[in-house]
Amino acid sequence: MADKQQQTRPKRIFINDVDRYSSKHIAKFLSTSRVAEEEEASPRREPAFQIVGTVSPSTKDGKDNFLLEQYPSPTRDELLERLLECDVVVYNISESATQQQIEEATWAITALNAEMENFKSRKMFILVSSVMTWAMTKPPNLEETDVLLSEEEFRRRRPHPNFRTHNNVENLVLKLRRGKKFKLTGYVVACGLQYGKGENLFHYFFKVSWLMQFPKVPLFGQGTNHIPMIHVNDLGGVIQNIVALKPKSKYILAVDDSKNTLEDIVKRISVTLGSGKMNKVPEQDAIATKAFTPDELDYLNIDLRLDAFIIKDSFRLRWTSEAGMVENMASIAEEYKDTRQLLPIRIFLVGPPAVGKTTIAEKLCSHYQIHHINIKEVIEEKMAQLKEIVNEADPDIDSEEVATAAQKQLEQFNNSMEMNAGRLADHLVFDILREKLNSKPCRNQGFVLDGFPKSYEQAKLIFSDEETENQDVMPKKPVYNEQITPEHIFVLNATDDFLTNRAQRLPQSVAEKMRCTQEELVPRLTRYRQLSTAEQTLLDYFDELEILLEHIEVTTGDSEYTDVMKKITEMVGIPKNCGLSPEEQEEEDRKKDEERKQKLAADAAEKKRRNEAALAEMAARYEEWQRDLSEVERQEYELLEAHSLPLRNYLMKHVMPSLTEAMLDCCKIKPEDPVDFLAEHLLRNNQQQ
Repeated sequence: MADKQQQTRPKRIFINDVDRYSSKHIAKFLSTSRVAEEEEASPRREPAFQIVGTVSPSTKDGKDNFLLEQYPSPTRDELLERLLECDVVVYNISESATQQQIEEATWAITALNAEMENFKSRKMFILVSSVMTWAMTKPPNLEETDVLLSEEEFRRRRPHPNFRTHNNVENLVLKLRRGKKFKLTGYVVACGLQYGKGENLFHYFFKVSWLMQFPKVPLFGQGTNHIPMIHVNDLGGVIQNIVALKPKSKYILAVDDSKNTLEDIVKRISVTLGSGKMNKVPEQDAIATKAFTPDELDYLNIDLRLDAFIIKDSFRLRWTSEAGMVENMASIAEEYKDTRQLLPIRIFLVGPPAVGKTTIAEKLCSHYQIHHINIKEVIEEKMAQLKEIVNEADPDIDSEEVATAAQKQLEQFNNSMEMNAGRLADHLVFDILREKLNSKPCRNQGFVLDGFPKSYEQAKLIFSDEETENQDVMPKKPVYNEQITPEHIFVLNATDDFLTNRAQRLPQSVAEKMRCTQEELVPRLTRYRQLSTAEQTLLDYFDELEILLEHIEVTTGDSEYTDVMKKITEMVGIPKNCGLSPEEQEEEDRKKDEERKQKLAADAAEKKRRNEAALAEMAARYEEWQRDLSEVERQEYELLEAHSLPLRNYLMKHVMPSLTEAMLDCCKIKPEDPVDFLAEHLLRNNQQQ
């Protein structure tokens, strides 16, 4: 019965540093999984594992929901007590482990081994190490460079010079003895470079591609080295299978089937998220530009081809990315955007001329780091791009077909402009705009459409999904391309009088540039009002798509549009971009820390000032009280003196002379009873008088 309860209760698993990338996602995976051997047999939905772990002191308050317990900065004694409560102990030193983390892992395996006799049940220790402990391993035959290394050769492994301590910890785990009387079983998992779930080591390449910071994504070095890799979820699956299956082999390689080079990886990231172009730069530039640290470059420079036959032949993995990052880049890119909440923001500003659409659009683009789509500028940009290709000014265009297609398209545009008095035909404008909205920058970050399209028909032609429209099934509502259709529609409203007065206050040069002179503004306003009262209006189109329209009244001449910006940003929400780089985040944290220190210093100075003022006030009050007290005592003394003067005079006149004479006689005679003598003397003297 006890054995059955032991089997059915969730296993308690300890994982170190669960607030770091690798351990965090392994913990998340295990917290929602069930032991492999029970998955098919049991219909239960409860997780098979309870996850506990350590977190860094800087971790914010609050516990992640995938953790049962978390331990910030425990002492060695406290930590050992927690480890002894667990069925499985996982120490992850696979990603840029510090010397302190290496020492802690070494201590943990040593301490548990020393306590083994006191174990109530068997325990498992899993060391998640890195393939960097294989980095200097040579193939058996140096002439055969394409030979794959496997777990069978783990005794031949030779670590990178900076990973000798990792190798020492691996050997310590491998020395754990096995047998029925030994209650601690050890495993070493040498995992490939981890990717997925928002990325860690490869984040730089994803970020510069998504942001399109450079025309070409930089590749540091030649990139011909083969990198063994594994998706972080698949690494979690490997650990899950070890816990469930208890394999005989102590040493397990955790890598996927890919044999990609660094160049293959960076190229595919650039194609999927960025410009598709890549630029090889010297390796030292990675350090100079702070793109990577020297430790991270050590990982990226590894050149190994490994074959993980144990996880292929013995484990029942439900692979997330068995074929590797390059083959699964589309899903991994989506995973990257979902994990980091890199959601494009698509805004459309509608309103009459001179209402401030362009100014507001520019401010929104600056705030959200998205792209301003002004139809005139988009057309000019496309024309310039075609001319550049035709004139062979772009060194990246080496295809004759591309140049020929550009020449043909440019001629088509020129012919259209000649036939339409310098204006492009609508269908060509729509094609250019759709191409721009479908470009990587707009798809990645988003855009602000500045006043175009203007009518129902134009919007339908631009945003409709042609592939879906060609299907036989009639949809309940108009189909549209969700990836280019704006999700936030803001209608800026203002009266004609307000707009006319605003335009009249503009300098002549500015009014001419904005087409807001009296001669141009009135016809434009008339045209806008006509389109707004048509049978089918632009706003009707978005109503049919069930996209919410937000109307904002512009009634003030504020050139900064403070109120309008506040309303729009409150409705759209916070920016959703890659955020700050580690260096920028460090600088931002430094500034915040400096501001916090300055505030604390100012508060302390203010508190000191208030205390000193209070003490000074108390001292002044005390001195005043002392003065008042002295004055009261003086007045009381004078009053007593005044009250005692008549009595004193009376005594001096009637009492003191007789009494003085009696006392003098008493001193001369020295009677036995002086008091009686004084009484008789005073009585006798009184009778004589």
